[in-house]
Amino acid sequence: MKTTSLFTVFFLFIFSFANAQTASNNRVSPLDTIQTQIEDLNVEITYSRPFLKGREFGKDIVPYGKVWRTGANEATVFEVNQDVLIEGKLLPAGKYSLYTIPDEKETIVIFNKAWSQWGTQYDESKDALRVTVPTFKSEEPVEQFTIDLDDAGAACLAWGNTLFTFHLTQS
Repeated sequence: MKTTSLFTVFFLFIFSFANAQTASNNRVSPLDTIQTQIEDLNVEITYSRPFLKGREFGKDIVPYGKVWRTGANEATVFEVNQDVLIEGKLLPAGKYSLYTIPDEKETIVIFNKAWSQWGTQYDESKDALRVTVPTFKSEEPVEQFTIDLDDAGAACLAWGNTLFTFHLTQS
């Protein structure tokens, strides 16, 4: 009887683990992490990458003028190991959720102190920093939301025909 119980527990554990691994690998909006190092500064962004699937950015999905979790699923996490300047404004070292308010001419980029949460649980009172950057129209549409981060400190966020960038430097 004990052997059967142990076998059952073991089987359930293995099945649960395998099922969880399959579910995380088959996400509709896959998880991605990008990193860069600029001298002693380490920057890491972890986010989910949704697809347009025939929808139009700014209208059908991510309406202009509304807070967006800047990805899908969990909040996008922006982490730096030391104080940085984002578009010339100080952001202390730490982990932040990354939200944006896109619009046709400019986008507000928001670094929020509540980083370990579902992406739709935005609380403006926890904002650590907001910067406004220009919004650009790209010639080639991007089907899957993408964040690129180069070793010069430029982060480029693109989806559909919309893109915007913000720049970070060591403080």
